[in-house]
Amino acid sequence: MSVWDDLELLLDDPSSLTVTSNRGTVKDKAGFKAEEDVETLKNAIEGIGTSEDKLIEVLTQRSNAQRQVIANAYLKATGRALVADLEGDTHGDFEELLVALATPADVYDCREIIKATQGAGTTESILTEIFASRSNRQIKALVEAYLAETGRSLTHDFTSEVSGEYGKTLLVLAEGKRDESTSVDVAKAKEDAKALYEAGENKWGTDEAKFIDILCHRSVPQLRQTLVEYKSISNKTLQESIESEMSGDLKKLLVAIVKCVKSVPTYLAERLFKAMKGAGTTESTLTRILVSRSETDLLDIRTEYKKLFGCSLFSQLESEVSGNYAEALKLLCGGDD
Repeated sequence: MSVWDDLELLLDDPSSLTVTSNRGTVKDKAGFKAEEDVETLKNAIEGIGTSEDKLIEVLTQRSNAQRQVIANAYLKATGRALVADLEGDTHGDFEELLVALATPADVYDCREIIKATQGAGTTESILTEIFASRSNRQIKALVEAYLAETGRSLTHDFTSEVSGEYGKTLLVLAEGKRDESTSVDVAKAKEDAKALYEAGENKWGTDEAKFIDILCHRSVPQLRQTLVEYKSISNKTLQESIESEMSGDLKKLLVAIVKCVKSVPTYLAERLFKAMKGAGTTESTLTRILVSRSETDLLDIRTEYKKLFGCSLFSQLESEVSGNYAEALKLLCGGDD
């Protein structure tokens, strides 16, 4: 049985989409003194050569809130933005990681979206990952950050950057209006499961709008019950039905939503594995997931990674990346399993 098929076990599990998890590897540092950290960073950056180990030590071992206090104090002390100095003194994947750590979480998500939509073509996999795995609160925060960064609304830009049913689904998710109630209406779950079956498996052609409406608006507990009801009607999981009925980016997005309804950490563990599998490593994916989940559910991602792939995330990072970038990532990862 696939890890994604054991539906009954999910019904009482908390979800990262609705509950703010405290299963991160990075916590507030006790006895935090911003001025001392600013002095350490200044010396690391202004000295002859850059003391990368000092940058790593400070930026990976403070919470994001503490890093913002450091960034403000650094600007006051030096007249320079910390991010600008990091960009000037480091390079490549290591630079991207340190800049990500120095950036507020909502602004970081928003900048990842800007990167994914600018230039030739759109990087749909990044948009899919972010919008499928973020809570309403996180989506609303990144949408506000997008407006502040660009002077335009995200929905306005999405209208020209993403198209078709995939674009429509992203626009619905970008509203951040998923129901957050915790109660489950079993009769409604049966009704939704039947509607999904009639719109897909039991129909010539597929009514994508029905899938988009139900998967983007129902609460996580409600959708989990719907997944159970769907399997009893169809003898297939909803994920299998989507995979056989749909194609392209819409299929990938709806499957990602279903996976995140079941378990955001398992979905992200799978994303990390794929980023390191085969020839070459997609460092940007490693950076985005480890930075954005380091204070919420990275411990759970590590657990799921070991369960799914038989080796620890830490050991995989050790064999796939190197240098200062690897050292910083491993500190964020928080240890071996």
